[in-house]
Amino acid sequence: MSNIRKVFVSGGAGVIGREMIPKLVARGFEVMVGDLKPRPEHFPSSVHYRQGDLNHITEGELAAFAPDCFIHLAATFERSTETYGFWEENFWHNVRLSHHLMTVTKDLPSLKRVVFASSYLIYDQALYQFDVAQEKPRTLNESDPILPRNLTGMAKLAHEIELRFLDGFRAEAFTTACARIYRGYGCNSRDVISRWIRMLLAGEKITVYRPEGLFDYIYAKDTAEGLIRLALSDVRGIINLGTGRSRRVADVVEVLRQHFPKLEAETAEADIPFEASGADTSAWQKAIGWLPDYDLEHAIPEMIAFEKTKKAAPPAPVYGNVLVTSASKKVPLVRALQTAAKKLKPEIKVIAGDMNEAALTRYVADDFWRLPRTDAAAVESLIAGCKERGIKAILPTRDGELHFWAEQKARFAAEGIAVLVSPAASITRCLDKLAFARFGLEKGLPFIPTFEAPQGDGPFVVKERFGAGSRGLGLNLSKDAALAHGAKLEAPIYQPQIRGREISIDAWLDQAHKVKGLVLRGRDSVVDGESQITTTFRDAGLEKAAATILEALELSGPVVMQAFVVDGKLAVIECNPRFGGASTTSIAAGLDSFTWSLTEAFGGGVAALSFDRVPGEVRQIRVPGDIYVFGPDL
Repeated sequence: MSNIRKVFVSGGAGVIGREMIPKLVARGFEVMVGDLKPRPEHFPSSVHYRQGDLNHITEGELAAFAPDCFIHLAATFERSTETYGFWEENFWHNVRLSHHLMTVTKDLPSLKRVVFASSYLIYDQALYQFDVAQEKPRTLNESDPILPRNLTGMAKLAHEIELRFLDGFRAEAFTTACARIYRGYGCNSRDVISRWIRMLLAGEKITVYRPEGLFDYIYAKDTAEGLIRLALSDVRGIINLGTGRSRRVADVVEVLRQHFPKLEAETAEADIPFEASGADTSAWQKAIGWLPDYDLEHAIPEMIAFEKTKKAAPPAPVYGNVLVTSASKKVPLVRALQTAAKKLKPEIKVIAGDMNEAALTRYVADDFWRLPRTDAAAVESLIAGCKERGIKAILPTRDGELHFWAEQKARFAAEGIAVLVSPAASITRCLDKLAFARFGLEKGLPFIPTFEAPQGDGPFVVKERFGAGSRGLGLNLSKDAALAHGAKLEAPIYQPQIRGREISIDAWLDQAHKVKGLVLRGRDSVVDGESQITTTFRDAGLEKAAATILEALELSGPVVMQAFVVDGKLAVIECNPRFGGASTTSIAAGLDSFTWSLTEAFGGGVAALSFDRVPGEVRQIRVPGDIYVFGPDL
């Protein structure tokens, strides 16, 4: 498997992943990590990081990275006895997650290798659990009977069978290997050794159950190294990954005592069986030619040193529900926001807000709120309503309300509610087309000249100074016709008619007004000012120029700019400091605007989240869609 260059690792911020990712980068691989947890600080800057629930990762996201190899670490578990509440968690983050990840990777043209971190818990527990303590471990080999002892083992077995199924259809495209990993432990873990170390550092007594138990302890560094070697090998199917050197629980206590001479340990009675398990590593050694290096004596000092120097975890994001204001019939926007919210936390609700009780988005959003008119008198009732509904983020979507929300942003922030809107001064600049053009002239930006009276001989474009660009629009008018048309408008402005390709530029900027990503798209068919058919394209020069302009405007969050392309250069028409009507096209192309906005709103960092443009281009055709509601009382 020497042709592997790009590796996708699920669960890469976990105990094994934290050891694996630096190893992969050091070997020269390009790495993408997906995990619920924030990006670990020690990860190299070159790592593409996707934070969020991988149950919602799309094939497009992975196609943009185009992995050659997929190492599947992501999983959830409970130590010892699983609780009743683990029923749903196991399904969502083990069974369903594994199935979904292979669903979105199995047909990627780039994929050549899949390695699954399975578990020895698949083997029949009657082989290695006993009523009395054993003198030596029961060595388990790959052909031993299987009968998973808990839900975690069941989920591992289910995915092994899924991979075996795919081998029957996709073996020519990619190969699969399942490593049945033995008793893992490592830095930053929830394993019993880590827990004991933390307790001992705090001067606490530890409680020991079944000190006679025998386990094949494998250190996370060795597990990471082993999985990388397995990925680079030609091994197919099931293989054990352990040390082949089982140790007693009492051995762990004695090694700890060497570092904590005052260690106090209490042996407690338990109704759990005596385990005596060990890995038969003969197949592994023959195929890989390597065995784990670490033993307890060498691993535990590293873990103690890690715990002593470990920094306090940054504050966890405070998630809440999301309100979309002026939701009206913006169904694609609401659905895109729901997808982004579920990446971060499945329980987040997207609430459609509108003054109109009959707004169509109430039928697709998770809830609906009939909003009062947005003026200063409504601020306190809006805050109270947000708190009542658990709303922690607000996305304004209509030009006419952007000023209100920008002016009240600090007031809502004081109540723990983030408003996803640009600064008030930037909004004023963008919504006043004359001020927008003058700003461009002052800054030397390629904005279309705009005047309060026609300049030159024409032809001219005439439009309202404020409001939607298509409102009262007159095109290709002579000077006299332009003046006559302007007389019908409230505040007319005049621009020279520009001939060129009309495009939209979707972008997302952080709170420091830096562009994180942008996508160019042609306006192939336009109706009432909005693209009905739009197609993305690439042009490095135009992208660089657009980023410079947007940063000069000091915007933040999702924005959409309209421009002509004339002789390979931009001629900017206007910029809307909000999400555009057809901007979901750019989300499909990899511009993850809503995920970034929500991450920032809930207190997370976006610098480590990468903009991964999909390969190829995306065409959106906007068509109506029907929704059916069933019920006996309709």
